[in-house]
Parts: sequence; structure tokens; C-alpha cells
Amino acid sequence: MKHRIVVLGAGYAGAFAAGNLARRLSPADTEITVVNAVPDFVERMRLHQLAIGQDLAFRKLADVFAGTGVRLRLARVTGVDPERRTVAVTGEDGDGDGELAYDTLLYALGSSVAHHGVPGVAEYAFDVTGRSSALRLRERLAGLGEGGTVLVVGEGLTGIETATEFAESRPDLSVALAARGELGAWLSPKARRHLRLAFDRLGITVHEHTGIEAVEPTQAIAADGTSIPADVTVWSAGFAVHPIAAASGLEVAETGQIVVDRTMRSVSHPDVYAAGDCVYAIGENGRPLPMSCASAGFTNMQATAAIIARLTGSEVPTTGLKYHGNHISLGRRDAIFQMVDGDVRSKSWYLGGRTAARLKSGVLKGAGWGIAHPTFGMPKRKRRLATAPDQAGVRGAA
Repeated sequence: MKHRIVVLGAGYAGAFAAGNLARRLSPADTEITVVNAVPDFVERMRLHQLAIGQDLAFRKLADVFAGTGVRLRLARVTGVDPERRTVAVTGEDGDGDGELAYDTLLYALGSSVAHHGVPGVAEYAFDVTGRSSALRLRERLAGLGEGGTVLVVGEGLTGIETATEFAESRPDLSVALAARGELGAWLSPKARRHLRLAFDRLGITVHEHTGIEAVEPTQAIAADGTSIPADVTVWSAGFAVHPIAAASGLEVAETGQIVVDRTMRSVSHPDVYAAGDCVYAIGENGRPLPMSCASAGFTNMQATAAIIARLTGSEVPTTGLKYHGNHISLGRRDAIFQMVDGDVRSKSWYLGGRTAARLKSGVLKGAGWGIAHPTFGMPKRKRRLATAPDQAGVRGAA
């Protein structure tokens, strides 16, 4: 019987991991299944572009995994039973509800927008954390006439990129951003000045040291009671993971993320690995990795390497979990690339302007190429399992 590997989620972490596992493990010994709710690969980093009306091409996952041997199951995950080693799914492709059995599980279901219990966010705010929510925002913005007001809540990378993209693409709108602290506080002084000049150039109003306590249909209410006009409020104040992992009995952190060891293996269930936003992993600076595309890359590479090594009887390698910089788009023709040190503190050097924008565009195209070719082009020798695929024996491997 083949060793059954099930990958939950086909985002940046899950899609790359599945492709690498298919490339590295022999199909004679292993069977790889990817479960994803939608048929397309969705590039979350570009959803603010979709929301403002730009046309983006979404790759079909069936085409992404064509020729790799990876099986695609279009379904929503409704539960995980780590004791029985099964996943409960609701079919989206005519297969109906059912269960998938696994011998090794890679949990990469990602995250969604975090409401933080703020009144009115669920009812009135929009977000760009998923394609369906970005399309809902796109429809609302398309119906917004000249002089309409848009408030982006959150001064993180998503908030900055969303505000600048909207202001550049729709100069007829009045765009504002609400920041709990100082805009770009984590950037070096020169990069922070570049960011402020970009906001000034694009006409974006910044409300610094302004926490939003409530969202209403045409305004947002700040902590001090100030009303900020907003025909559209875009909530980008953080991410939250689905409660499936916590409900399953896997050990999770207060955030609901799966607690893992250095190899991305669940500390409570050794058959389960996690990657992406759903993993509580400690970086090389001793702090939890933030939810981000970069973390998805680090953690999926480590999880994949560990799974392959343990199944083939090799020494488990450790891959890097260290950030080198932040790359922030400021519309289509401007960007900032800020180098950081081991403690994720900004270095004095940064790259800005059109050169940085072209570099960011190249990074996105490179990521797209990798997804379109999940076996990364060149063939690699398939590795056989260390022993016959005796599930009990593999399960207990160190």
C-alpha cells in the first residue's frame, strides 16, 4: 500500500509543497492528494489589484499539477481527526461529502481577515484576504462615483499596498489610511520618508495613532470618538486562522496556529506537519514567524524537506527561517525594498522608486512561474521510501 500524503490547501505554502513532494518522492511508494476549496491558484499578494478593477489571470490547479501525479480534490475541509488520521471534506466537485485517510498530513489552510471583535467589521467592512471578498469589494468600488471616500484600516504591508494601489488607480476617489501607530514606523528613516512622499504624491490622508473602534455603513469611529467618513471601509488589520486545527485536538497556540518543532512537525501528533499562516513556528530570532507569504515559503520548504527525509531514512535538514527584507508596492510604478537584520529591525539601506517596483514585479512573476511549474522544470531523481510503505513503521520514524 502506498504512503498517503494529504496536503490541505493550495495557497503559496500548499501548492509549492505538493509540487516539491511530487518531484522528490517516488510515485511507486507515495500517493499525494491536494485538497482545496476552489479550482484556481489565488495569488493573495495581488488581490488588492483585483479589487480595484485590474484583470488578473488565475491558473487552474488542474493545469498546475498536470503531469506531476498529484491528485486534486476540490472540497472544503470541515474537520481533521488526527487519532484516526482522517480529514472530513464537503465536496465541491461532485464527489460529495466524505473522508480522506492519510499517513502524513500537511496542514496549510492559511488564514482569513481578523475582525478583532470590532463592531460593524463583519457587517460593513470589506477585505482583500480572499478572491471572493476582493470581488465583492471590486463591485462596490466600481459603483463608487467621483469624490467617494475609501478608508483603509491597518498600517501593515497589506494596508499600505491597498491604499496606494487604490489611490493610483482611482484618483477620483478620496483615499485615507488609519494607523494605530506611526506610518512606516518599522522602516529606516530614509525609507519612511520615501513612503510619506508617496502618500503625499498620491493624495492619501493618513490618520496616525488612530485605532478604529467601530465600522458603520458610511463612517468609521475612532477610539477617541472621531468620525472618519468612509463610503467603503477596507479592513486590513491582521489575519486569523480557521478554528479547525484547534477543534481537532492538535496542540495550538493562543492564536489557533498549530504548534510545531523546528521541522514544522506537530508537537502533539507526529503524522501532522503545518506550513504557512496556520503554523506557530519560531524563527531564528527566537520570535514566532509572522503570517506572510515569506513565512509560507520558509515553512513549506522546511516541512517538505522533513517529510522527504523521514520517509526516505535520510537526515532531516533544517532550512532557513530568517527574514532578509520587506518589499512593499506603492502602486504600479513605485515600491520600497527594506533590508532587515536578524531581529527584523530595518537596516539603513533601502531601495526605492521604479527600480524597486520592477524588482517586485519580477518577484511576483517568478513566484507565478514556480506555481505554474510546481516540479520546477528540471527533473530530479525520485527517492524511494526507506522501507516498504508499512504505515505503522513510517509513522513512528524520528
